[in-house]
Amino acid sequence: MSEKARWYKRFWTFLKDVRAELRKVTWPTRAEVTSTTIVVILSIIFFGFYLFFVDIAFTWIITKVKDLLG
Repeated sequence: MSEKARWYKRFWTFLKDVRAELRKVTWPTRAEVTSTTIVVILSIIFFGFYLFFVDIAFTWIITKVKDLLG
């Protein structure tokens, strides 16, 4: 058996194994996907605003320290 044929056989076995594993997966429902997506979007918004205001505060503090020191 040539090397090329062995590669093809291994690849085909790999694809069959992938298909078998994907059948074992428990896929989320549409409601679960929707609710977790909403949680992720709200978390991104919250942390975006939080980091924005922390950045403003640190910028203000550093500016004041630079003004004091010269």
